[in-house]
Amino acid sequence: MAKAVFQRNQKVWVESVGAWAVIEKIVPVWARGFDEPVRVTYDVGLGRDFHAHELRAEQSSHELVNDDEPSWRLLRARNKWQQPDDCAHHPYPGTYPVVVTDANDWGGWRVPGAEYDRDPLKIEFQARLITSSRRLLSIARHLASMVDESPEDAPPEIRRLAEEARKVDRFLQQIPAAGEAAPEVAEDAA
Repeated sequence: MAKAVFQRNQKVWVESVGAWAVIEKIVPVWARGFDEPVRVTYDVGLGRDFHAHELRAEQSSHELVNDDEPSWRLLRARNKWQQPDDCAHHPYPGTYPVVVTDANDWGGWRVPGAEYDRDPLKIEFQARLITSSRRLLSIARHLASMVDESPEDAPPEIRRLAEEARKVDRFLQQIPAAGEAAPEVAEDAA
């Protein structure tokens, strides 16, 4: 027996065509003597019905943030261009922060040495903020889901904060098309 994998109006990637489409209709195929459909296909408005194995669901940011992965970490790299005596005004003389987002200690965020030397406290704050961002996103999503469960019980200020959390989450879920200019982010939206 076949079950529907996708929902109506869901955005999917059509592998054989190489394009995004929206599921317009779920088409069950019935056979006599069976209580459930024997096959389910999907009409996405491209001239023929597609099977589930030909489609791929759009990844949500919930799926992009895997809680099983190690959290982003703040490491310290040795400053090759300045001796610790030359940068005694830095919070950690002789080093600069590196945020690692991969389990293999590579990939992530780094800053040029000259920029770090100009305002080390600002860069240290940015590194801690980036390191904490996954936890902050989780807290924001939890707040929004709590308000969604019983919006009438939530105080107005908490509902407003939940709406702001949803705006940030929607911004994070946007996947830009190739060649598309980066969107300007309003200060109040992010």
